Amino acid sequence: MSDYIPSPVEWVRNQVELYESSGGTQGTTLRDTGLPVIIVTNKGNKTGAVRKTPLMRVKDGNAYVLVGSQGGAPKNPVWVYNLRSDPEVEIRDGTDVWPMKVREVSDAAERARLWDLSVAAFPPYADYQKRTDRVIPLFVAEPK
Repeated sequence: MSDYIPSPVEWVRNQVELYESSGGTQGTTLRDTGLPVIIVTNKGNKTGAVRKTPLMRVKDGNAYVLVGSQGGAPKNPVWVYNLRSDPEVEIRDGTDVWPMKVREVSDAAERARLWDLSVAAFPPYADYQKRTDRVIPLFVAEPK
């Protein structure tokens, strides 16, 4: 992969830096919520550069559900397009790091089950979906 380009969003950049510089022992929760986050490392679809994004930790067995909510914004977060372009990712969950492959969820029954699991892990997702006309994309990251 190419060089790492930190997020232009300050809190994201700071969280990734703290998470990684501590070896996954600090910065592992979303701001003041106390809820756990993971770091998803992927390749930018335009630049080819390494990108790192903190996302809510939503586990489904040994897989992770990645929710493209962006707080209910009208557009998908950029990382959604990165994953659609290149499904190879690395997931950091605390001190553990795994290479994984993602797939976008399209099956309605699987999507409903994973959406419920996601909302249980982070209840604001339900409000985020109400704020936007787009269907919030879900991806499953599975061990390679």
